[in-house]
Amino acid sequence: MVRPPRKEASMADVARLAGVSSQTVSRVSNGHPIVSEDTRERVLAAMKDLNYRPNSAARALKSGKFRTLGVILFTLATTGNVRTLEAISASAADEGYAITLLPVATPTSTSVRGAVTLLGEQVVDGIIVIMEVRLLDAAISLPPHTHVVVADSDAGDRYSVVDTDQSGGAEAAVQHLLDLGHRTVVHVAGPPESFAAQRRAHAWRRTLEKAGRPVPAQVDGDWSAASGYTAGLALAADPTCTAIFAANDQMALGVLRALHEKGRRVPEDVSVVGFDDIADSASFLPPLTTVHQDFAEVGRLCVDGVLRQIREETTERGTTLVPTRLVVRSSTAPPPRG
Repeated sequence: MVRPPRKEASMADVARLAGVSSQTVSRVSNGHPIVSEDTRERVLAAMKDLNYRPNSAARALKSGKFRTLGVILFTLATTGNVRTLEAISASAADEGYAITLLPVATPTSTSVRGAVTLLGEQVVDGIIVIMEVRLLDAAISLPPHTHVVVADSDAGDRYSVVDTDQSGGAEAAVQHLLDLGHRTVVHVAGPPESFAAQRRAHAWRRTLEKAGRPVPAQVDGDWSAASGYTAGLALAADPTCTAIFAANDQMALGVLRALHEKGRRVPEDVSVVGFDDIADSASFLPPLTTVHQDFAEVGRLCVDGVLRQIREETTERGTTLVPTRLVVRSSTAPPPRG
C-alpha cells in the first residue's frame, strides 16, 4: 500500500501546538522583537516538532525584503576581488543573507547596465559594487533610494565607499626603501584607468617629492605577472635602478623573474616591494616585502554598510578606510655600495 505524501505543517498547526495565535507565529518567523522569550521558545519548539518551514518567498513578497544582496564586479581574475567576494559571501551568510553575483566580463556601459537591470529583475535588497564606480555611473543612474556600497573605488559623495588605505600603504612602501638608503624608487604601476593604481602611483610620487628625491619615469603595467616581467627586463638594464615598488604582488613576481634572468640579485643589487600580501608572497624567491591589505575586513564592512542602510531604510555617503601595514621580508635591503 502506497502511503499518501505527508502533509506539510501550516502556520495554524504550529499555532495550535504552541497555544498561540497565527499572528504570533508570524512574528516569531520574522524575528519580531515584541514577542516574549518564553513564547518565542514555545513557538520555536512547535516548529521543530512539526518540521515547519516558514515560506520565505511569501514573507519576502509581503515585507518587500528578500534577504539577498547583489554583487556586481568586473573580474574574478584578480586576487583582491576574489578575496573580497569571499569575505562578502561569508559575512552575508552570517547575517542570513544570500548573494547574487553578476560578473561583468567587459566593463562597458552596456554590460554594466545589463548587470544592474538583471539584478533588478532578480529582486535584491541592496547592491555591493566591486569595480570602478565611473562605469556604474556611465551605465545607469541608480534611484536615490537604492542601498549601495562601493568597494575600492572613488564614489565621491554619491555612494558609501569602503576602501583600503591605498595612499598610506604606498607611502609606507616607498618610505621603507628610502629609509634603507636608496636614492630613489622606480614604480611599476597598475593600469592607468584603475582607481587603486592611481592612488598608489600618486602616493609614490608625492613621497619622493616630499623627500626631495628625483622622480623616475613611471612604468605602466596591467596587474599581471607578465607585465611585471616586461617592466623588469627594461629596469634590469638600468644600473642606476636599485629599488622598485610594484603596485601589486603579481607584477612584483614578474619583476623578480626578470631581474633573476638578467643577473641582478634581489635584494643585494635591487630591492623590490609589492602590494597586496597575497598568500604566496611569503614563498616568492626571495620572500617578498609587501603592503598587506585586509580584504576580509573590506568585505565585512561592505556587508555591514549595506545592511545598515537596509535596516534603517536610508542611504549613506562617505568613505571608510581600512588600514594597511608593511610586511618586511627578504626582498629589500640597503643599496649596493660604490
